[in-house]
Amino acid sequence: MRWPWKRKSSFDQFVVSWSTGTFAYVRARPAADGMIAIQQLGVERQGEDSLEDFVRRLQSLGLKGLVAQAMLRPEQYQLLQIDTPPVPPDELRSAARFQIRDMVNSHIDDITLDVMQVGDGQQKGPSHLFVVAAKNEVVREVTALGDALHWTLPVIDIQENAQRNLQSVLARQDARLDRADAALVISDERQAVLTISANEELFFTRRLDLPPGFMAMAWGDGQNAGADSPVDAYTPVSEYVPGYAGGGESHSADYSGTTGAAGAGDAERVQRVLVEVQRSLDLWDRTWSSMPLAGLRVYAGERSAELAHWLGRETGHAVTAINVDALFPGLQPMPMADQMVCLPLFGVLLRAETRKL
Repeated sequence: MRWPWKRKSSFDQFVVSWSTGTFAYVRARPAADGMIAIQQLGVERQGEDSLEDFVRRLQSLGLKGLVAQAMLRPEQYQLLQIDTPPVPPDELRSAARFQIRDMVNSHIDDITLDVMQVGDGQQKGPSHLFVVAAKNEVVREVTALGDALHWTLPVIDIQENAQRNLQSVLARQDARLDRADAALVISDERQAVLTISANEELFFTRRLDLPPGFMAMAWGDGQNAGADSPVDAYTPVSEYVPGYAGGGESHSADYSGTTGAAGAGDAERVQRVLVEVQRSLDLWDRTWSSMPLAGLRVYAGERSAELAHWLGRETGHAVTAINVDALFPGLQPMPMADQMVCLPLFGVLLRAETRKL
């Protein structure tokens, strides 16, 4: 995604994110056979440091004066879906701004936005746009850090695009780039991001809030008693309505209702996540019946294989774990929690400069 405040076009191998006091970064260079070799990566948390002290800490890591690509985390923006306005391409942003004025969580004048087409444009019927809406203060925080470290910051991207890039590379390796491919990525303990892409384009995305403690819960045998029963028998959650059906944003599963109260057991909370994943996949099957899913890829750190086994058994889809080491040989060991934070940044490294969004 090319944002209105880009400074100049440049291919870059330094990717960062900066959100809620957590700074993640990856530096890489091209390797043999088209691979990407990771040179440096890590996660730095500001903690009690002043911004000036934190900047000095980052400078000591050799992160000053670089060309950087920044990636916004899901909590830093809204991703909305609307009907494509009947206007010329150069007027899409202004038309989208008018259309989403009652859908954003800030005054429309305090929002920076960009738009991109939903899908690859080869399907019949009405077309839709994704609208990325970020508060101006979020953009200022990211660019201010870049200014303090003397970065050139030509591109600001979003996590859903990075995830699309990652799954597209994997789909190409599997010779199924033209088929619908789903990915479910857990990069922190709060939320999972589901994306479905085909032909290197994003068709569908949804964010699923995770119940507290989900990453420490048992997901498989012993927690899903009565697994032969229908999925919906566990949790009577309301029907999910996609953004393109009502013009809203990507929806998250809600665990705040009576069935998700603090006293509910782990088995019920785990089952609610399964329900929301299954409903999202079912929604895809109904909405895009001409593009059946080729499979689902998942990432949950050291529990990726476990998550793949559980979801494959429960949903009936072909589910595989994303192997980061296979994509980036020589990846240096790091705490798994930090690797999970860094994973979406790898997708930005795979961003094709020739892509026109």
